[in-house]
Amino acid sequence: MKQSLQLKLHQQLTLTPQLQQSIRLLQLSTLELSQEISQMLQENPMLERMDGIDRFEGGGEAAGEETTPHAERDEIYDEMAWGDRNVGSSHASAHDDDEDHDFQHADTHQTSLHQHLFSQLSLTPLGERDRRLVSLLIETLNDDGYLGSSLEEIAELLADLPLEDRGIEPLELSTALKLLQSFEPAGVGARGLGECLWLQLNALPPGTPNLELAKTMVQAHLPLLAEREYGKIKKLMGLTDPQFIQIRQLITSLNPRPGAAFSPLDTRYVVPDVLVKKVKGLWIASLNPDAVPKLRINEMYAGILRANRGGGSGLSAQLQEARWLIKNVQQRFETILRVSQAIVDRQRMFFEHGEVAMRPLTLKEIAETVELHESTISRVTTQKYMMTPRGLFEFKYFFGSALATEEGGATSSTAIRALIKQVIEAENPLRPMSDQALSEYLGKQGFVVARRTVAKYRELMNIPPANQRKSC
Repeated sequence: MKQSLQLKLHQQLTLTPQLQQSIRLLQLSTLELSQEISQMLQENPMLERMDGIDRFEGGGEAAGEETTPHAERDEIYDEMAWGDRNVGSSHASAHDDDEDHDFQHADTHQTSLHQHLFSQLSLTPLGERDRRLVSLLIETLNDDGYLGSSLEEIAELLADLPLEDRGIEPLELSTALKLLQSFEPAGVGARGLGECLWLQLNALPPGTPNLELAKTMVQAHLPLLAEREYGKIKKLMGLTDPQFIQIRQLITSLNPRPGAAFSPLDTRYVVPDVLVKKVKGLWIASLNPDAVPKLRINEMYAGILRANRGGGSGLSAQLQEARWLIKNVQQRFETILRVSQAIVDRQRMFFEHGEVAMRPLTLKEIAETVELHESTISRVTTQKYMMTPRGLFEFKYFFGSALATEEGGATSSTAIRALIKQVIEAENPLRPMSDQALSEYLGKQGFVVARRTVAKYRELMNIPPANQRKSC
């Protein structure tokens, strides 16, 4: 067999470490990026934050450029000072002057439901055995304040515990439970929703109008009330319409989760990457300076490296890594800004008129506009947020499939959902519209939407069907 050498040419794409880092940073959320940079700052002495320096002034090789003057940024947040602003911004209450309110708010969540009940138990005159039984019941409560198991099951589980060397009888637990159910908040220790509501009704003053009828309704007809079978309830209880309305209002004023107020809140703040504002008739997107990390090369270590040319290969590698990070962070935010402005340009009518004016938009359309790959647009629009005068939105919110219109055009599925919601909110509560009726109504408006599509969008918005929306 004859051996020979052959020369072949082929193309191969190799991801350099710098490119890999650029891709990874692009898909991170603002919080994840901050954590990544914090780790890099600990590992690389050549990198430092620009603390104590104007955020966007020069001074070393820095990431981030000034895109919005400070005074203009203040105006943006002043214009957004309504309830929606508190949803996503971690700075929404940073300048709250009511320090007492902040202290009380923080203190409320330091006390758990169990601690709150144990404090009441400590003030109740009881024998040691009864106190221990109530303590055991408190330990079995879930976060909503409900008893998770029956008294019989609890008695079986605790049968081996040496409480005065005797077993625990269900009757003893029942007595302890009644004591627990007398504690605050009203409704705690219930074994179901009906009992929870009954306990709260029982805690109301005896002169409360329709109190006994409300107790009867939650004990005997709660499933019918949940299914909105109001006609059946009125017939079974012999109620007039005004009576039923008053009783229903009394029941709906109760708290079905009495322990939830003591549960620790897992609050996750969202810092918007982009701010959107109307300037001289145009909707302009600008980077949120609070989301852009301010990085530069540490001049002291850089000076040491310059003074020792030919040595310090470790510092040289760290200097290169620091430069890559600064450049990639800057490129990340430049890409986010380009993509966000392209989205704002396409959805201008949304900013003017709201959800009903949302137009269909795809990742491919934005990719072609900014001359980037679709996968890059997908990374940019994931876990990135923009603050607008209409609220805080993830970039992906502005993308939606197209639905046909009778004129041959297309409209966004988001706009259709908003229109369905508006129609339902304006409907006659005595005669709510069925999904078929909604489909026909949209057809008269020029939108071709099948009944099944209407039902799907309604369920996505957590809107119940017509028979459950019907009022008495």
